[in-house]
Amino acid sequence: MRFVIQRVKHSSVTVDGEVVGSIGKGFLVLVGVSQTDTEEVADKVVDKMLKLRIFEDENGKTNLSLDDVDGELLMISQFTLYANCKKGNRPSFIEAGSPDEANRLYEYIVDRCRKSRPVVEKGIFGADMKVELVNDGPFTVILDSDTL
Repeated sequence: MRFVIQRVKHSSVTVDGEVVGSIGKGFLVLVGVSQTDTEEVADKVVDKMLKLRIFEDENGKTNLSLDDVDGELLMISQFTLYANCKKGNRPSFIEAGSPDEANRLYEYIVDRCRKSRPVVEKGIFGADMKVELVNDGPFTVILDSDTL
């Protein structure tokens, strides 16, 4: 499982010209699910993400978590995080989870986050989404379950 986490001032996702999710200060999280991911893997990555201390404190040090700043979450499913570009110039996505299982785990992740955070917005799985954000920093962190 891979999460690309961007600390944002605000972010939104639009599908067919309609905003389907929007947040203020918090994390925009791109979520990639692999063939081998499970709920246990998701729990581990979600726990790590929720505890990340990447917001600045009063001294400008990155010591504060989402909880400390009442941060919000915008979760976007993105199978292209499992693009394999080793061979040729056209990416292969065979390592990405099957659509049914990836959607199930994505919804599991969103539900799990909603148990910890009051504002959790999401995109629409499999839709052509337009994502807008103001990256705060910029500050981007990648969590990969293979390295946690």
